[in-house]
Amino acid sequence: MHQIVTQIDIAASPERVWSILMDFPAYPQWNPFIRSLSGVAKPGEKLRATIQPEERRAMTIRPKVLKAADQQELRWLGRLGFPGLFDGEHYFQLTTIGNGYTRFTQGERFSGILVGMFVSSMKAATKAGFNAMNQALKNRAEANDHIGHAHDDISKDRY
Repeated sequence: MHQIVTQIDIAASPERVWSILMDFPAYPQWNPFIRSLSGVAKPGEKLRATIQPEERRAMTIRPKVLKAADQQELRWLGRLGFPGLFDGEHYFQLTTIGNGYTRFTQGERFSGILVGMFVSSMKAATKAGFNAMNQALKNRAEANDHIGHAHDDISKDRY
């Protein structure tokens, strides 16, 4: 199994961040990684996601929602072919960290017999895509919540 995990701290409430994540029709306006997302965020439901890491071709997947906990976590499982061939469990987690900040964690666990063949070629582009999306989410969430306030960009390295 291989895993990619990224985090960013956002000067906005979990409610604000969650509302942006759940506004699937707006993804093309702001999200540089998940170019479109549709469906119902409810366990057992299928989503339709078009993902495009920078300098890579877009790929459309039909993942199954595993968890959708309001203002806490959205998790889905995407598969290439049949189960156990190449599976990706993707997740967004929100954690309140105080002072009006939310820690956004985006990650994916890759498993299956083909992971070893593909993970080295896709890991850097996927992580860059996660980071680009995280920054875009931060920018969008902070745009209207704290107008006129100085933003202290809190990084995970300061904890």
